[in-house]
Amino acid sequence: MARHADRATLVSALVDARERTLRQFAAFEHALGPSLRVPCAPELNLPLWELGHIGWFADWWIARNPQLGRGLQADPLVARSPARQVARGVDAEALYDSSAIAHDHRWQLDLPDAETTRADLSASLAQTLALLWEAPDDDTGLYFFRLALFHEDMHAEAAVYMAQALGIDVGHPSPPVRAEPVEVRTVHVPANRWTLGWSGPGFAFDNELGAHPIDVNAFEIDAGPVTWARYLPMVDAGLASVPRYLRRTPRGWETQRFGTWQALDLQAPACHLSATEAQAWCRWTGRRLPTEAEWEVAAHTAPGFAWGEVWEWTANAFAPFPGFAPHPYRDYSQPWFDGRPVLKGASSATHPRMRHPQYRNYFPAERTDILAGFRSVRP
Repeated sequence: MARHADRATLVSALVDARERTLRQFAAFEHALGPSLRVPCAPELNLPLWELGHIGWFADWWIARNPQLGRGLQADPLVARSPARQVARGVDAEALYDSSAIAHDHRWQLDLPDAETTRADLSASLAQTLALLWEAPDDDTGLYFFRLALFHEDMHAEAAVYMAQALGIDVGHPSPPVRAEPVEVRTVHVPANRWTLGWSGPGFAFDNELGAHPIDVNAFEIDAGPVTWARYLPMVDAGLASVPRYLRRTPRGWETQRFGTWQALDLQAPACHLSATEAQAWCRWTGRRLPTEAEWEVAAHTAPGFAWGEVWEWTANAFAPFPGFAPHPYRDYSQPWFDGRPVLKGASSATHPRMRHPQYRNYFPAERTDILAGFRSVRP
């Protein structure tokens, strides 16, 4: 698991992540042409900006960070060495610092071209790997290398969402079609005193820390996410709008996948649903969304509890655990404790090394571009 990855494993993982990034960028480049322009929308980013930002982030926390070896104790405001772009008279922070550059302003930036940006990423990765081989092979010495890896993996998943929104094929594999109807099963989870939050060695995101006991009453939860076969009757009854990327045809329901319409697999998990749509279905069926603690207890202890095809909305707002303290990358969690829901699990676009049942994802409740669905609990 990458949270405990040693230097050699991290070297391979960082190379793998960069290869995925470049494959996705090449697909956008092929589809969009030299301009690489996309509409200015909250769910989208400029592919060229994304590419430059990934390299800048790694440089900021690794190659340019004089406190690289201090891990969590590093001062995020310590003065950095000059960016590699300064030799060309380019202010890298003014282009790629996501904490300082408003989303919509990115469309107004004079970005370096694709060839130059790829060259910067190549140099960045080479320097990252050289420094990695010199780093202490422990949690402190490897902290920022693991952070850069996970950051790139997150952007790769976001690129899949963007490709779907734009109708661009970035090579994301098609899910298997279920030949047989999926049995609607539930699993019973007895009352439990659960420790919510990360404890122990390895890498953890700041919002996961603050392990604390919580009493969880007995409950019954879906063994798998709610499928289209269970969700769409609410739409057929006129009680919900047609979900994003779906349409009715004389032949039945179809789904748009990276710009191509195809028959909908009714046994697949319902996906691209907002938290509001998930809650509406739960009300309609007399059920409810699981709490974050219930989901986590079931994932760790309940035989037959299947997860990982879609992110799953929960009933909890994204909030700090007791004793929360931001890690050096201050803007990872703290700005988003604004009431948005926690999502648990993973999606088909989440790299396996990112998957962990204690990971806390968070998006605004109205988002439908992400690969999100839900499962339900019987009251």
